[in-house]
Amino acid sequence: MSQSMMNTIDQQVTDAMPKVNIDEWSRQYWEQGEFLALERLLPQSLIEQLMREVEDVRPKINRNFIPKHKKGGSVSYYLLQESAPAMLELYQHQGLIDVLSQLAGVPLLLCPDEDPHACALYFYTEPGDHIGYHYDTSYYKGARYTVLIGLRDQSSSQLLCRLHTKDADREIQELSLATEPGTFIYFNGDKLHHAVSPLAEDEERIVLTLQYVTDPAMSFTHRWFSNMKDAVGYFGWSALLRRPNRK
Repeated sequence: MSQSMMNTIDQQVTDAMPKVNIDEWSRQYWEQGEFLALERLLPQSLIEQLMREVEDVRPKINRNFIPKHKKGGSVSYYLLQESAPAMLELYQHQGLIDVLSQLAGVPLLLCPDEDPHACALYFYTEPGDHIGYHYDTSYYKGARYTVLIGLRDQSSSQLLCRLHTKDADREIQELSLATEPGTFIYFNGDKLHHAVSPLAEDEERIVLTLQYVTDPAMSFTHRWFSNMKDAVGYFGWSALLRRPNRK
């Protein structure tokens, strides 16, 4: 990435920082069971830059279908490393990581280069594209945190959330959210039960995901299981053979 592009990404993220209200966001995050949704947090100029990279990688989408669970397309971290420098710069932005760490109350780290989910794109582009209810289960020794950033939402599809499903002292709360461009959603992957409702005809929804961990260590067994899940449900078998781009 050129120095001028790096400066542009850094400046756009920095420009969004005045909107940060750590005290209020922390209150919402913990009150909602480690979940926070902020509409149109990121500037349009940044979304437009990310969307240019979306179009660059669109031919590399891996389509997947698991009956009664999910249907859609994905582009892995490995491919974004080759073609999407702005997305990687956003993922690695230390100011963003510091804010996320403050909200979670623990220091967060980037996922290992071997994790194709570390920074990835999800495409909902065909009628019926969806994903059923699930947790972003951590197979790491530490916790896993997810950021979802809306890039395009020309759809009736919704992010469906069930809060407090693992807290016996709280009543389950259900939310239905649009992920319009610039929308920023952050949660503990083991706490939020979530899904995406089916896409209708002539609709499109594109989301960028960023993943962070508290401990990047993972057992051999968990790594094998995670790789199999990613190959079948997201990035295809070729992703298992692809080497991460270490820079």
